[in-house]
Amino acid sequence: MNRAKITGIGFHVPERVVTNQDLEKIMNTSDEWIKERSGITERHWVEEESNASILAIEAAKNAMVDAGITASDVDLVICATLTSDYFFPGISNQLQHALGMRKIGAFDIKAACSAFVYALSIGDQFIRTDQYKTILVVGAEVQSTALDLSDEGRNISVLFADGAGAAVLQTSNNETGILSTHLHSDGKYLKELWCEAPGTSNNPRLSKRILDEGKHLPYMNGREVYKNAIVRFPQVIQEALDTNNLTIDDVAQIIPHQANNRISEAVARRMGIGMDKVFSNIKYYGNTTAASIPIAMCDARDKGLYGPDDIIILAAFGAGFTWASAAIRW
Repeated sequence: MNRAKITGIGFHVPERVVTNQDLEKIMNTSDEWIKERSGITERHWVEEESNASILAIEAAKNAMVDAGITASDVDLVICATLTSDYFFPGISNQLQHALGMRKIGAFDIKAACSAFVYALSIGDQFIRTDQYKTILVVGAEVQSTALDLSDEGRNISVLFADGAGAAVLQTSNNETGILSTHLHSDGKYLKELWCEAPGTSNNPRLSKRILDEGKHLPYMNGREVYKNAIVRFPQVIQEALDTNNLTIDDVAQIIPHQANNRISEAVARRMGIGMDKVFSNIKYYGNTTAASIPIAMCDARDKGLYGPDDIIILAAFGAGFTWASAAIRW
């Protein structure tokens, strides 16, 4: 059976760096408070003229260069994002056009912080069935423009950031590649991490009342998210290990969604491993939702933390609730 191999990765973040000290000037918070609760010291936010598709295009270009391919080689585009430029269509169509690709299939998926792993899983299936040979998978988010930068919204606003990461999937001709993927959800917790509007649960979708009530702003029950995340992360990581008859000692790096450093530390403790094996770069990039895993993959590889033939585990947890993992032999 065919297997999908990641042959190139790349990322792109906005030039603008927003430090904790910058946030101190616009809301009642502090560098110490933010670092203690999240591990974040700075994040990247777009300037007014930027958007998710611009970040995605640059990340895709970098991944294609890394893979040694051109736009004409790509057979399918899958974009993972909550924050497309428009209510519809998604950014995948913009990428297909902007990068000069053939008139290939292109679509977005919306699975929040788990979306990049979900997208990898979809791409893996297309390659396993031999429908496509080369697939571009992109995670891209612009969260900063939807944040409440008042004292009332600080618990979320200090966490989220903007960025994009991409991966090129191609058919593997050896034992390397995506070994397995594992996808889960539990809609019981839908309203613990969500953004209510605009959407068809409101008629009209958007109104002055909705704006006045703040229903267009993201909401998070941090305690409920933390309580579930520290359970689901280890479960889905272990599922990936068990499926492939691996132990944690076989793994070079676990690369989790960069939600909160306290969550990553709790996961490491529960799995009986040190943080040297659980990659974290949230300190410098914040929580970039669907983009955080591919950005972290690039960062970890560039730091020499994994390389050819190493086993890495990607793991995610986010709104929905959704959670997912992927076992990869690099």
